Amino acid sequence: MIIDDLTNIAKYKSLHPRFGKAIEFIKSNDLSKLTPGEIQIDGEQIRAIIIDANLVAKEESIAAFECHNANIDIQICIEGVETIGWKTRNTCSSPKGEYSAEKDVLFYQDQPDMYFQLHAGQFGIYFPEDVHAPMIGNGNIKKIVIKVAV
Repeated sequence: MIIDDLTNIAKYKSLHPRFGKAIEFIKSNDLSKLTPGEIQIDGEQIRAIIIDANLVAKEESIAAFECHNANIDIQICIEGVETIGWKTRNTCSSPKGEYSAEKDVLFYQDQPDMYFQLHAGQFGIYFPEDVHAPMIGNGNIKKIVIKVAV
């Protein structure tokens, strides 16, 4: 997992062959003006999901404590403050059901080891080994989740 300020996003370009195109999209768009929905950046290899929604209680988010096998998430907070729970996958011991390849998600019954906040202009990168519980808090948030195929 990586947490940083959006002004530093270009530093992470070399971490994955598709990050360059994802970062180009981030830097070339006024993210605050994007409307909710999905944008194909490079087909199914890189896509952006724009979310404008109410945050949820910690318990509701932890009920969907998730990780992905086929995608890396770059989650950018555009407006609001979001709390995220996190735990490394190799210390999780209680899967909730089976992995869904169709939705690229595996849920866990485990509890996060830590919580942190993303404020407007900050981002987190969640790799397949990062189990995360996003969207915790009060009020509204506008964020972008860029799905980058591993």
